[in-house]
Amino acid sequence: MPDVIASVLGAPRDVAAIDIGSNSVRLVLYRLEGRAIWTVFNEKVLAGLGRDLTRTGRLSVDGVEQAITALKRFAAVLEGVQPAHAFVAATAAVREAKDGAAFCERVAAETGLKVRVLSGEEEARRAALGVLAGIPDADGVVADLGGSSLELVRVGDGEVGRGVTLPLGPFSLGDIDAADVDARGAEIARRLKPAKEFRATTLYAVGGAWRTLAQAHMSLVGYPLHIVHQYRLDVGEARQTARLIARQSRESLEQWPGLTKRRAETLPHAALVLEGLIDRLGLEQIVLSAWGLREGLLFEALDAETGAVDPLLAGCSALGARQGVSPALAGALRAWTAPMTEALPPVFGSGRDAVLADAACRLADIGARLHPDHRVVLAFDQVLRAPVPGQTHAERAWLATAINARYGGPAATPAPDLIRRLLSNDQRRTARAAGLAIRLACDLSGRSPQLLANARVAVREGRLILSAAEGYADVLLGEQTRRRGKAAAEALGLKLDIRGEAGN
Repeated sequence: MPDVIASVLGAPRDVAAIDIGSNSVRLVLYRLEGRAIWTVFNEKVLAGLGRDLTRTGRLSVDGVEQAITALKRFAAVLEGVQPAHAFVAATAAVREAKDGAAFCERVAAETGLKVRVLSGEEEARRAALGVLAGIPDADGVVADLGGSSLELVRVGDGEVGRGVTLPLGPFSLGDIDAADVDARGAEIARRLKPAKEFRATTLYAVGGAWRTLAQAHMSLVGYPLHIVHQYRLDVGEARQTARLIARQSRESLEQWPGLTKRRAETLPHAALVLEGLIDRLGLEQIVLSAWGLREGLLFEALDAETGAVDPLLAGCSALGARQGVSPALAGALRAWTAPMTEALPPVFGSGRDAVLADAACRLADIGARLHPDHRVVLAFDQVLRAPVPGQTHAERAWLATAINARYGGPAATPAPDLIRRLLSNDQRRTARAAGLAIRLACDLSGRSPQLLANARVAVREGRLILSAAEGYADVLLGEQTRRRGKAAAEALGLKLDIRGEAGN
């Protein structure tokens, strides 16, 4: 099946994914632009299909009716949108219930949707693929917590390793009083014994309950960037937050801002499972992934060449091209500014500095269609908060700082406290220098790749040397070029040296 889908998804188009889980039923519509994946619609219903599974072995009667109602609506949405392909997958509750097959038959009869029931192994693999789709350098263990089960899967070097499915969703402990924290904790520890072979430094947490836990931590510590994807907690922070939540009453949790009654019911269980994983796996940090099973289904369907593209670069290309005016500008900027950005000290390591410089060039024209009076603030905010995966929060801040400088914003940026919290002094300096290098290139050439090709920049012996090809000195090397060149040189710690023609 994936090979057939891959050929269908070769061009930019809309794709849908319906995930029928033990707790929620969700429809997500995506726009695929090559490797860039945009979420354009997202709706869920907390049906609780697996709520009675441990007691009756069957799907919840009320949950089935809620799920059918939701799926009828989702089918109507798909009929209107007409996506190129629709994935419809069911996981643990439908897989394990005695009446799971009958439920799928009813769904087909009443909605026309054909449900693919994933095995535990398939579910685990797709969740891990989703994490790799959004965090290509993920190295550790993926933990996908659903209503009925917990999937643990090793990832590293861009590959999915072996996994295990454990009965550790909140509905799987139905006989143990939710208020009896000690009893539930002991049973979770017992069921986690097979997880000892998955010891790792980093846990990639997938699932709505853990996303909510991360949002709770953000609120507790006053974290300034409310983006869950690639949010990191060290093990001490994670344990402290999990203990706090696990010991709250449901009534108390329902008073927390933004926390629904349904989520308040399952969040303490998720916190206890996280505590158990910390104890069992020897973790050092938790990284949240907003991408999981659904994105894994999409990622698996991409052809190998498309799937190998860096999602950060793909997303920045798509975003920059949509708002820019010159498709060839990004590549020209990357080549022209390379002598300057390569002269900067590495501040991220593992080749990330070059990737980020490339990404900044792809975003260089993002403000072209914005009002000039508000361009700096709007461009900064778009880059900081764009739903582009494959970047840490610090990398988001670096790119936003670079684009702020590219559009002439002050060194403080529109969000100085946030930037100071996420970036070191050296990271802030290199981001500003990269942005000023791009600003120099854009203003020197009027954003024309052809004119830019007739100018040269070099870094030698403490100088930033600007020169023009024969016949282009008057066009390229004016007063504005001198101002932009001086700002870029100072940011690089260099002296500006402007020459009339290349080689002179």
